[in-house]
Amino acid sequence: MSSTFSIGALPLSDVLTAPEKGALTLIAFAGKDLALGPETAKILGASAGLVAGSAEFAGFKGKIGSALEFLAPAGLAAQKLIVLGTTPDKDGEKTDYLRLGGIAASKLGKSKLARVIFDFDAAPEDISAAADFALGVRLRAYKFDQFKTKKAKKDEPENDDPVEVFLAGPDAGALASAIAESSALADSVDLARRLVNLPPNLLYPESFAAEAKELEKLGVEVEILDVPALEQLGMRALLGVGQGSARPSRVVLMRWNGGKEGDAPLAFIGKGVCFDSGGVSIKPGAGMEDMKGDMGGAAAVTGLLRALAVRKAKANVVGAIGLVENMPDGAAQRPSDIVTAMSGATIEIINTDAEGRLVLADVLWHVQSAFKPAFMIDLATLTGAILVSLGQDYAGLFSNNDDLSENLRKAGEATGEKVWRMPMGPAYEKMIESKFADIKNTGGRFAGSITAAHFLQHFVNDVPWAHLDIAGTAMSAPAGDLNQSWGSGWGVRLLDRLVRDFYEG
Repeated sequence: MSSTFSIGALPLSDVLTAPEKGALTLIAFAGKDLALGPETAKILGASAGLVAGSAEFAGFKGKIGSALEFLAPAGLAAQKLIVLGTTPDKDGEKTDYLRLGGIAASKLGKSKLARVIFDFDAAPEDISAAADFALGVRLRAYKFDQFKTKKAKKDEPENDDPVEVFLAGPDAGALASAIAESSALADSVDLARRLVNLPPNLLYPESFAAEAKELEKLGVEVEILDVPALEQLGMRALLGVGQGSARPSRVVLMRWNGGKEGDAPLAFIGKGVCFDSGGVSIKPGAGMEDMKGDMGGAAAVTGLLRALAVRKAKANVVGAIGLVENMPDGAAQRPSDIVTAMSGATIEIINTDAEGRLVLADVLWHVQSAFKPAFMIDLATLTGAILVSLGQDYAGLFSNNDDLSENLRKAGEATGEKVWRMPMGPAYEKMIESKFADIKNTGGRFAGSITAAHFLQHFVNDVPWAHLDIAGTAMSAPAGDLNQSWGSGWGVRLLDRLVRDFYEG
């Protein structure tokens, strides 16, 4: 379990100084028409002609995602030169330096030292580009190998020392500051990834709560509610889900107080079903091992609180996670049971595998009543139906507030963790009406993601609220330029950007 890259900064003048150890790989950029920046051409010297001379033969046109590689280029104190294309896929778009960092990390192979030429004047947007590049390198580099006793040899460094990547630019100090901030965010994403990847015999409600408790070292206030405390609060919907497990349920409340005293906090709530067998409505055996990741929402909220604390965000934030296991022993709840939620609403259990909304119902109600937040956003690997609707490129967004939805959309476009707003309306509300209770916990097969969102809306009152269904994005994520991990850590960067751009003082 590691991120195999360390990122640093140095002046352009030091790009070709003799490295203390390892073989140097030099990374340069070429844009449209294979144009190299003036400083890049100066550093490459005679080797600059290699790019133009080899491009046609190699089919290299400077498009992002493409690369030219040269071994032992003449006249350079480097064992390898990699030239990455920077031209966006579509005309008018900006170069995606985040993606470019991931591409660069994938090209380094067994290199132990790399230096990247950032050929620009030290304008703020250029420093931001370098920070994005460094973040992309770190995101791509993460791997979960804690339980691998025999490591794969292909494209791996020869020892466990991290690959040292140095970004070189005209203002090394500004680069270093930007890199430090992006590295802290990468660490927070990696925390969420690790939690999702851990097996359920190691990550269960009590041990997850202990992981969250570690954030106290960063100044986050952490309160852990055990079963007697949850019973006293009346969280019978949440406790009903966990009553079939030998692992007792927990709720963790995390608070970061970085804003003005008295300002209403921003609230983020995560579903934390550490393993979901489906309960009495047991899931099919095929693929059930993936249900260790049914706590992806809680992992994202935990990672977010870490990110906000490390950068000392100027906002008051509450993170609340409901942690349970859904298991089918003799004490487990049954279809047709009726439970009373903390709000006083009665819920008919139609399917015990529609459990995450029961966990969120009580946590949402507690947060809105105890903390009086400015808004609430919940994240949950809630429904398989959202994969049918949106696949794995977007998370489903459901909301009672247009402004909050638009801010989430903008933050998603900025980070690449994209959301798509789904419809809600009275017709869907009728689908969760119960003959025997106030509501039932599933409306059936049709519109499954939408009726789940309607269920949650019963527990938010008039607080601005958004629900993100991340079943398609948080786990079993497809490999890409920025992520090679089964658990993606999706949501940490999105919500950190949301807070940064729209809600910090």
